Amino acid sequence: MSGVALPADRRFRRARAKPARRHRTLRGLVKPLVRYGLVAPLLLYGIYRGTNLVAKARVLQIDRIIVGGNERLSRGEVLAVLDGLRGESLVWTDLGAWRRRLMVSPWVRDAALRRSLPSTVEVFISERQPIGIGRINGEMYLVDDHAVVIDQYGPQYADLDLPLVDGIAASPNGDGLMTDRLRGDLAARVIAAVKARPDIARRLSQVDVADLHNAAVILAGDPAVIYLGEDQFLPRLQSYLELASALRDRVQDIDYVDLRFDDRIYVRPVPKQTKRGAAPSTWKPSGKKR
Repeated sequence: MSGVALPADRRFRRARAKPARRHRTLRGLVKPLVRYGLVAPLLLYGIYRGTNLVAKARVLQIDRIIVGGNERLSRGEVLAVLDGLRGESLVWTDLGAWRRRLMVSPWVRDAALRRSLPSTVEVFISERQPIGIGRINGEMYLVDDHAVVIDQYGPQYADLDLPLVDGIAASPNGDGLMTDRLRGDLAARVIAAVKARPDIARRLSQVDVADLHNAAVILAGDPAVIYLGEDQFLPRLQSYLELASALRDRVQDIDYVDLRFDDRIYVRPVPKQTKRGAAPSTWKPSGKKR
């Protein structure tokens, strides 16, 4: 039986021809570049014009400044420091820079500025609180609880009932208004402790912190210097007031009273002119002489 030759089925042959690649023409590359090249400048110009319009919009130009929190520092003084803020852009002005200007004022402990529509900047002032009248290089100055000099004391502050504070100068014989922070803190602690008893606080006339470990005070109507140490200020003052009458029965003219030792009170009489000095007497809190 003879074989029959059949034609080969080409449907199952893998095609040898590769698909032709599509080559992008130069025109196809240039066209998008031209399109985007025209759009980008237009977009940038639109942003610039929009920003310019926003910056110059009347509703976004500062024409009102509200000041709050100030007591001793007048509104006019605050506005004088902020001279030039009016007319600035509410959006773009640097409020941090204006705050730094305010912080230069010795009365300003802290300040905050806030934008508010329309055309308004709100200014909140936190002032320093004077605790005493510091005597520095022979002059009187208001000082706060960190011995920061606020202003020179004068008639404009006559309404302030504050004790005199000595010993806070950084250099007793130096120039300028440098103060000692630690001594200022000691004075502030004494004054704050005494405030718990308004009747005693009203009598606090002078605080001396020249000795960093031994605060001394003088009460109105009592010439004796009272040494309080560096803690327990109010209890020691109270014990002195309770014993003051008994002490004066024994020592008529008292130079100082040392209360640093809780179980004993040392009393030094005012030295007689005919004597070089009198030794301090030692007293128990019960009043018995030792």
